[in-house]
Amino acid sequence: MLCDGRGTVLGIYATPGQRHESRAFEPTMRRVYLPGRRGQPRWPRRLAGDKGYSYPGIWRWLSRRRIGRVIPTRKDQPRAADFDKDTYRKRNIIERVVGWYKECRRLLTRFEKLAVNYIAFRIIATVVRHL
Repeated sequence: MLCDGRGTVLGIYATPGQRHESRAFEPTMRRVYLPGRRGQPRWPRRLAGDKGYSYPGIWRWLSRRRIGRVIPTRKDQPRAADFDKDTYRKRNIIERVVGWYKECRRLLTRFEKLAVNYIAFRIIATVVRHL
């Protein structure tokens, strides 16, 4: 799931439970809706993520689109000197959004067998939350 700085969900992509979340990065970003000029995708200026997204492939994807990364490095990587801790602290917004969805029992236990139904209930929960 991808959200903005106010907790508004911008993109959702469902994967099997055993799949690493970094593999769903590009499909999730392709589902992002940010209004911009006609025919041109608009990307955020910066993207924050946890250490699970600290991979060179993701870094290249972000740099090609001129998106600043606020992703801490893993233990086996050299520390980034330009890491912005203040911006990274705002990443708790996505954690709070996920926590709110966990209060919805149907989403927490994933009753739905089909991903399309699960995503539909996520969208309904998002609409209810914003109403």
